Amino acid sequence: MAKNKYYLTTAIPYVNAKPHIGFALELVQTDVIARQKRQDGADVFFLTGTDDNSLKNVQAAEKAGLPTKDFVDQNASIFQKLTKDLNVSNDAFMRTASEDHFKGAQKLWSACDPDDIYKKRYKGLYCVGCEVFYNESELIDGRCPEHHTVPEEVEEENYFFKLSKYQDKLERLIADDVYHVVPDSRKKEILSFIRMGLQDFSISRSVARAKNWGVPVPGDPSQIMYVWFDALSNYMTALGYAENSAQFKKYWPADLHVIGKGIIRFHAVYWPAMLLSAGIPLPKKLFVHGYVSVGGEKMSKSLGNVVDPFELVEKYGVDAVRFYLLKHMHPFEDSDFTIVKFEEAYNADLANGLGNLIARVTNMIEKYMGGTLPHELRLIHEFQSKVRFFIEQLAFRGALQEVWLAIQDCDELIDKEKPWALFKNDTKRAENILEDLAVRLYNISVALRPFMPETAEKIEKALTVKPIVKYSGLFARIDS
Repeated sequence: MAKNKYYLTTAIPYVNAKPHIGFALELVQTDVIARQKRQDGADVFFLTGTDDNSLKNVQAAEKAGLPTKDFVDQNASIFQKLTKDLNVSNDAFMRTASEDHFKGAQKLWSACDPDDIYKKRYKGLYCVGCEVFYNESELIDGRCPEHHTVPEEVEEENYFFKLSKYQDKLERLIADDVYHVVPDSRKKEILSFIRMGLQDFSISRSVARAKNWGVPVPGDPSQIMYVWFDALSNYMTALGYAENSAQFKKYWPADLHVIGKGIIRFHAVYWPAMLLSAGIPLPKKLFVHGYVSVGGEKMSKSLGNVVDPFELVEKYGVDAVRFYLLKHMHPFEDSDFTIVKFEEAYNADLANGLGNLIARVTNMIEKYMGGTLPHELRLIHEFQSKVRFFIEQLAFRGALQEVWLAIQDCDELIDKEKPWALFKNDTKRAENILEDLAVRLYNISVALRPFMPETAEKIEKALTVKPIVKYSGLFARIDS
């Protein structure tokens, strides 16, 4: 394992539908961490991908009248396009339909303690949306707490995993932050779930019920792996776990998994238990973010309120979308999205804020100083450290609030000192003020690199080109 390595992952979404704004949030949150770590000199490996093997995907393909493989390939490519459109710096995109993944998932199954896997007949209430069995006590008015649908009753013979055996060990690992779940509210939630008593869970499905789609169970062609058993292994299979590659040895264990709150049980309980059984080192940290609602309601196709991230990027630009998700969405709690709020923030923070500031500063440097600064631009380490601290705490909003306070300070300095007027009788002071503003703006751009990489690059180019010329139109106002 490399000393300076940092391996982080997003969850892998089902491809039964196109990506929505909630997964865009997860991608850009993870991307900020990856970019900051690279800036700090870490050897980063950043993974995202898709969960191709879910029964939900099969059902969606049937509804669309397409063969499952064609449907899954088509939708997975849309998720891959989203990483490009959002300017996400992932190093790999893992699809669980790949041969490497199948081999790795089967290797993990075979690596588990043989005493932990057993076969039995059972009956249970299954939510296809969650791909999970629920006890009646977990349902709300007989419905799935996540999807509000009535689970189907399923009876068949499958393989089970002895999750109950790992209850005490999992509780200790999470309570002591050996496997660190953040925020603390999610840590408490998962400890409460563990302390209620862990039940063994089914880790396979009959080929008939899985519609012959997914990873076959090693040594039993009548069974397909439960999608969550195979999906979780993607974090290792993407590194070459199947062949115990140099890449796997270098980057495993994961330093950070980034997931939404709906799949915390799988990542904080099932996944570490499977790894303990197989004798594989555990990931170090689990960051659980909230959901994005739209106008106060949960996003759903039936309500017609699903926000398409592709449309947002096309209309407003990639960095405006990244900015809003990172500054105006809470990193840990549920947040509400509306176009009205988005456009208000765009005008206030980007057009009238950052965009206007760079135009003002570059205009004055060009007009009054011939576009030339007397000294090289320098880093303000205290400011950069403060922003980095917030990123390390996963407090993306806090980091950007620091940046926007710095923008506000620059505007206040201009309004107070009026450098254009000072050039009439105190040229030296006016030049010092403009140079100070250029340094501050340069530091704002450096702090924005992980959040708004294209914008940061444009600002740095505007300030380092010789001579500096007025740079305007960075974020044009939206007129309603």
